[in-house]
Amino acid sequence: MTRRSLQASTEGINKAKAALIRNSLTQQGLAGELGISRQPVTKFFQGKPVDRYIFVTICEKLNLDWEEIVISSSFPDIEAAASISEIETLVQSTREKVHDRIHRDCHVFRVLNMEQPMSLDDIYIDVNIWEQVRSHRRLDIEELSQGLEQPQKCFPGLAVVERYDKLLILGKPGTGKTTFLKWLAILCNLGELQSDRLPIFINLKDFAETRGQPSLLEYITQQLAECGVIAPPVTPTLLNHGRAMVLLDGLDAVKEADIDRVLLEIRRLTTRFYANSFVITCRIAAQAYIFEQFTEAEIADFNHEQITEFATKWFQVKDPVNTERFLEKLQENQPLQELANNPLLLTFLCLYFEQKGDFPYQLSELYREAIDIFIRQWDAQRHIQREQVYKQLSPPQIQELLSQIARMSFEQGQYFFLQKIVKQQIQEFIYNLTNANNGPQTLELDGEAVLKSITAQHGLLVEQARGIYSFSHLTFQQYLASI
Repeated sequence: MTRRSLQASTEGINKAKAALIRNSLTQQGLAGELGISRQPVTKFFQGKPVDRYIFVTICEKLNLDWEEIVISSSFPDIEAAASISEIETLVQSTREKVHDRIHRDCHVFRVLNMEQPMSLDDIYIDVNIWEQVRSHRRLDIEELSQGLEQPQKCFPGLAVVERYDKLLILGKPGTGKTTFLKWLAILCNLGELQSDRLPIFINLKDFAETRGQPSLLEYITQQLAECGVIAPPVTPTLLNHGRAMVLLDGLDAVKEADIDRVLLEIRRLTTRFYANSFVITCRIAAQAYIFEQFTEAEIADFNHEQITEFATKWFQVKDPVNTERFLEKLQENQPLQELANNPLLLTFLCLYFEQKGDFPYQLSELYREAIDIFIRQWDAQRHIQREQVYKQLSPPQIQELLSQIARMSFEQGQYFFLQKIVKQQIQEFIYNLTNANNGPQTLELDGEAVLKSITAQHGLLVEQARGIYSFSHLTFQQYLASI
C-alpha cells in the first residue's frame, strides 16, 4: 500500500514547539486532543517521517500552515508500494462490484411532478461552466446595464473536470448541479471518463445524517462494503494511490448543525488523499466555504442550442409530434425563452406543454407556478429542510417581500440594484412585520442574512457582481411588480 509521509524542517519544529507553548500543550496533551497515540507526535517533533494526514492534522491543531513546516525533500516521499499491475487489477475488480450501484443511484431523472422517471441517458444535455463565478466579478451597474463587461468564457463541463482535479461547482437552484455530478459518475462507471479511477458518489446530506456520525472514509468504506467490497484495506489503498473520483453532492443541503463536521471531514479526506479527483457541488450564495486546494467554477445557464436539444430529447421520449410545436411556441415568446435557460424551469415548461398541448394566453399562470417551484416545491420534494434566518416569514410573505423589491426597482427602471438598497428594503419589511424593539444593528444583520438566504435558497435574486443584484429573470421581476 502506498503511503505519503511528510517530515518537519528544523525551523518548522521550532515553530511547532513555540505553538505548543502558546496553546499550553505538551506533546502528550496534543496527542490526546487529536485522539492519536504519542508515537507519531514524538516523531513529528523529532523531524522523522509522519503520515501526511497526521502531519497536516497536527499543524492545523497548532494553527500552523503545514506547507511552511514541511521539509521540501520529504514532499512527496513514497514508501513501499504495491505494484502498478496489482493496483490496476484492484481498481477494475472494485469497479465491477460497484457498477450496478452507481447505475441504480445515478441513471434516473425525475423532478417536479413527473409521473414516471426517465433515464438520464435519454435526457442528459452536456453543460457549460463559467470558470469565473459571476458574483466574484468587480463590476458596476453601468457596466452590467450596458453590457460593457468582458464576455464570460464558457467551457464544456467535462473539459473543466478533466482540467482541474479539485473542483467546487457552484450554481443557482435548478441549474443541474446534481444531474451533472450523476453524469460524471455514470461516465466514470462506464470507463468513458477517468477509466483508471473508481467513481464514488456521495450525497452529503445523507452522509451528514448517518447514524453514528462516521468519518467520510468510514462512510465510503461502508458504501463499498454494501457492494461486496469487504476487504478492509481496499478503500484506503485505492485512495492512497489516487484511484478514485470522489463526487460530493449538495454541500448547501447539509443542516447547519452538521456543517462544521462535514466541512472538517471533506478537508481531512481531500488533504490526506490529495492525489484523487474531487468534485463538490453547492448552491451559489450559500455560506462562503473555502477549500484552499479547490478551483471554483459556476455552472452556466442553458443556451439556445442546449434548450433545443433538451426539448427534442424530452418529446422524443414522451411525444415526438410535440417537439416542433413546443420549440415554435418558445421562439415566438421571449419571456418563455428566458425562463427556459434554467434547466429546472425548462423541465417545468416541457411538463406543462406535455399536459396542456399549449401555453396559456395569460402567462401569469406560468410565472406564478414557476415562482412557487423555487419558494415551496423544489426543496420540499427532495426532503431538504434548510436553516432559514427568516423562519417567521411564510411563503406568501416571502413573495410579498420580493414583490416590494420588484415594484420599487421596476418603477425606477432598474434591472440591477445595489446590495445596500435591497438590504434596506428587507430591513424595513422585517421591521413592519416584527416587533419594533429590534435595534438598528439587529435589523442590519437580519436584512443582509435574509438577502443571502433568499438568494441561496430560492434563486429568485442573483448576485450578478460583487454587491450588485438582480432578479434571476426579468420576467419574474415584471410579474412580481404587477401583483
